[in-house]
Amino acid sequence: MTRIRRANLSLTPSVRPVPGGAAAEKGRADMPPGEGQIQLTAFGNAAAGKGRADMPARSGDFLTRTLDLPLETVILLIGGMALAIAGALLFPIASGALPYYEDGLFGLLLVVFALQTITMGKTPFGDMRRSKALVAAGVVLACFGIVTCVIPGKLGSLPRIVLFLCFGLGGAVQLLRTILDKDKAPLWMKLGGIFRLLLAACCVVYALSMVAGLLLLLRPSLPIPVTAAVMLLFGLSVIFLGLILSRVYKAFPEADSTPGEQPGFSFTHSMLLLVGVFMMLLGLLLIPVSRGLLPFSSSAQLGLLMIIFAVQALAAGNTPIGPFPRNPLVVGCGFVFAALGIVSCVVPGKLVVLLTRLVGALNIAGGLVPLTGRVLSRSGKAGGGAPIHPLQRRLSRTTITLNLLSMMFGTSMLLPGIIPGLVIGIILAANGGVLLYLLRLLIAVAVLSGAGEEAG
Repeated sequence: MTRIRRANLSLTPSVRPVPGGAAAEKGRADMPPGEGQIQLTAFGNAAAGKGRADMPARSGDFLTRTLDLPLETVILLIGGMALAIAGALLFPIASGALPYYEDGLFGLLLVVFALQTITMGKTPFGDMRRSKALVAAGVVLACFGIVTCVIPGKLGSLPRIVLFLCFGLGGAVQLLRTILDKDKAPLWMKLGGIFRLLLAACCVVYALSMVAGLLLLLRPSLPIPVTAAVMLLFGLSVIFLGLILSRVYKAFPEADSTPGEQPGFSFTHSMLLLVGVFMMLLGLLLIPVSRGLLPFSSSAQLGLLMIIFAVQALAAGNTPIGPFPRNPLVVGCGFVFAALGIVSCVVPGKLVVLLTRLVGALNIAGGLVPLTGRVLSRSGKAGGGAPIHPLQRRLSRTTITLNLLSMMFGTSMLLPGIIPGLVIGIILAANGGVLLYLLRLLIAVAVLSGAGEEAG
């Protein structure tokens, strides 16, 4: 049997032989688990649900079958899309047909690196134990990427240097490890078949990663179309690698999760942490922005929100109006959201009106639908019932608060000026704080459930 570990945007899996025969299980080991009664939806809202939205795959109609996308494949596809779309857009940008926001692209790529670090323990330099320190480092990197995206020009060349370390140095380290590690290139060549294709894809991605890093550091006076071609090829290579990994995990469903992963800290926990920090930071930044003390890119802000929507939909089936099976429609919407978010980050101003209305409507729906469901479920209950645990009461109050804050934010986007900018910043910061409190409650529930299982 072969054990396959997850890949990172540095962009390679680790494959090691382990004793035993072929796996019989039909599930996928790296799929982010659900959270019992809570699902993360929309703009960081929590809605009542029944675990993961994914249902068993069914034969029959194309739109009813569930698509199985590993988390690392989702992140690789989004990262590859960012590079490929940015590369394609550079051609009309070079001719002056479109504006270009470099910090938006840099910040987006930094957030993608942070997302891998937080959710899977994957760094540009290889796999690491997903400890509290590593998650904290991922949060710092995410904050750095967010500020790079939404506050133009204030960080100077620092984002470029950090991306050089991720792409250039990280690519070189990973390429050497792939070639020299006996459990990688030599083993993959021996196994043959799809593993040789995987090896070729990894080497191409690492080589292009090094080239991208050198371009970031040296800033050579190359024609823009040359840089665009490199980015486009790099992005397509990353997408290809993600698709190859998806095939590997389908063939080997016993693939290990990240070694040393924090117990009880799931994908949903990771997204709550990331979205909570994002919203709190964004809200705090909007306070000086509303007073004219800082520049602000609303286009990049909306782009990052769309990327968050996309990751949730693609990785767990969570949509702004609740969890759904990851059928082609949900997955297709996730990719559309990702593409819109990437374009909005790279090309300023062109999608602001569209995305403002879309994000506003999604936030209102993300708050209204769960509240309506809660009211209807309570009205259908007939008196009495078992006593409610104090944690469940706190969860209920917290989700109601989040739903109301989401509706307030959505209303402010659909009706500009109805809420002052300073108040919007406070609403977002409060929303982020409540999300982090919800994360604390969910971890407490997970610990309590684990203790109950051990006692049983």
